Amino acid sequence: MSRIAIIGAGAWGTGLAIVLGRKGTHQVRLWANEPEVVESIASSRMNERFLPGFILPDSIEATTDLNTALDAAEIVVSVMPSQHCRALFERMAPSLRPETLFVSCTKGLEDGTLMRMTEVVADVLRSRRFTPRVGALSGPSFAKEVARGDPTAVTVASVDAEVTRAVQQAFNDSRFRVYTNDDVIGVELGGALKNIIAIAAGVCDGLGLGHNSVAALITRGLAEVARLVVACGGRLDTMAGLAGLGDLILTCTGDLSRNRSVGVELGKGRKLPDIIADMRGAVAEGVFTTKAAVGLARKKNVEMPITEQMFAILENGKSPQQAIEELMTRAAKAEVY
Repeated sequence: MSRIAIIGAGAWGTGLAIVLGRKGTHQVRLWANEPEVVESIASSRMNERFLPGFILPDSIEATTDLNTALDAAEIVVSVMPSQHCRALFERMAPSLRPETLFVSCTKGLEDGTLMRMTEVVADVLRSRRFTPRVGALSGPSFAKEVARGDPTAVTVASVDAEVTRAVQQAFNDSRFRVYTNDDVIGVELGGALKNIIAIAAGVCDGLGLGHNSVAALITRGLAEVARLVVACGGRLDTMAGLAGLGDLILTCTGDLSRNRSVGVELGKGRKLPDIIADMRGAVAEGVFTTKAAVGLARKKNVEMPITEQMFAILENGKSPQQAIEELMTRAAKAEVY
């Protein structure tokens, strides 16, 4: 049996643990920062805080000890919030080995450095001991539906074909289909940036706007995400796939989307700190990614008007109504440019 460590026991980390655990061919150790999560899994086989109602297979062991989670792990799956990725990998580094495969499932960018998560992992481990073999897993995948066993398709990207094959084999089953890709930039940026557009889609809903508005937002949101992906060296065709259009549609329209839910409340006039306080520790990555996305777009000289307006709403308290007015009254131009 292969040994897999999952670092991060939120809803998504727990859902992935269930996928791996139900195969019966892996020993899965799930690291949680919260002792109550470990206690809940030990007593009821459920993560009552972040993913209640779903039984975890017996092959999953939960722990708050990083060394225990990482002991002899062949694959390390990182599912921590983006703002904690660097600090956690710095703590983990002494326990990691060059032959270990790393899979980032965090959809975000690091504030300040503007790095994608695989870049953060590589940056930490290269400065410590070795260049890691790392990939990124992304795609339209609500944790609750994954845990329930709804058919789901995602993609894993790496420049190392052995990494993508190993991850595909480890995760693939009749309810969770994994495709492979070599466009790490496109897969990671698509997964991170769609969260910002999803907040904007939620704002439309909170304001009571209709389907026309949301359809326009998704389409133009995809256009600006694609511009930045290409400017950073990613491929346009990735944006037509699971990590691009697929994840964008899901996150902008699904009621289970935390990012969209944040936008709905903003559209209703609530303040961001109050919205976050009500999330009880759950993370809407778009809130943390927007500033970095704006910085990256400016660095690459890429126009991203929706992202800029979301930054103004989230960081500066701009009213959603004013943001939409400014988007609609921008200078007229061709659709493709």
